[in-house]
Amino acid sequence: MTAAVNSEPLESEVPIWPFFVRHVLAVLSDGSTLHRRDIVGRAIDAADLSEAARVETLNSGGLRSEQRIGWAISNLFKAGWIERPIRANYRITEAGRAWLVEHPEGIGSFSDANRIFAPYWPHVQKDAADVVPESSLPDAADPIEQIETGINRITSEVGEVLLVRLRESHPDFFEEAVVRLLLAMGYGGAEQRGRRIGGSGDGGVDGVIDQDALGLEQVYVQAKRYAEGNNVGRETIQAFIGALHGFGAGRGVFITTSTFTQNAHDYAKSIPTRVILIDGQRLVSLMIKYRVGVQVEQSYDVVGIDEDFFE
Repeated sequence: MTAAVNSEPLESEVPIWPFFVRHVLAVLSDGSTLHRRDIVGRAIDAADLSEAARVETLNSGGLRSEQRIGWAISNLFKAGWIERPIRANYRITEAGRAWLVEHPEGIGSFSDANRIFAPYWPHVQKDAADVVPESSLPDAADPIEQIETGINRITSEVGEVLLVRLRESHPDFFEEAVVRLLLAMGYGGAEQRGRRIGGSGDGGVDGVIDQDALGLEQVYVQAKRYAEGNNVGRETIQAFIGALHGFGAGRGVFITTSTFTQNAHDYAKSIPTRVILIDGQRLVSLMIKYRVGVQVEQSYDVVGIDEDFFE
């Protein structure tokens, strides 16, 4: 099975959090006391992150670089290498300054971070006489990212099953499903003005969404339940455009459980009629996002300290 639905990139351009340890310490090495957000901004600059890395986000919407630098700050504080003289403001300690002098190259791996910071994690037993095996140490990755990775994995597996079920469904069911998806996405307004019109004499379209109460603005839908590898080509898109012209329509959505050829994409972009192409992967991603054909089985709350409470 290929995990391709709604999963994070295999390669992130943002370095792992241990990489930022030396940058956070360096930012504070002049003895200044800085607010957390200033430390994050300066550490990003000191690390010379690319523009792509600076804007890379987590599923929750937060910036991945800020999340990882925050985890570095948290571990440095636990280790006593930085201190917090006032709320949300930090400065380097003598222990942190000494470590930076001795290790100007910083930390390059999770295993090194485990070895260095594990004694400061409250759930790891500290015994100076024993060396804790690396395999028994907790993963040094950011817990939030571990949660997101697990959710992405589940979502990918659900997406794959969902796509199979759609391909195996009856054509009428599939046409109805895509109309329901577009309504869930907000097309058709509060009155949910959308319907399936597939079948004999459908004029080459499978559904229509009325964007206003009188149906003056309409979006027509074509839904093709194709097997993997049976890609939609330019000719099929041309036929759909012809059907739209027959209805006097200027906008349409073509949805398939397979994918589109490059010629189909190029043609759709070259014509004045506005046509959106949605392939199988994007289809199931949208269905999961808007909860069509899926349901939430469990939810979890991630808690953090309420700094306002302690003011």
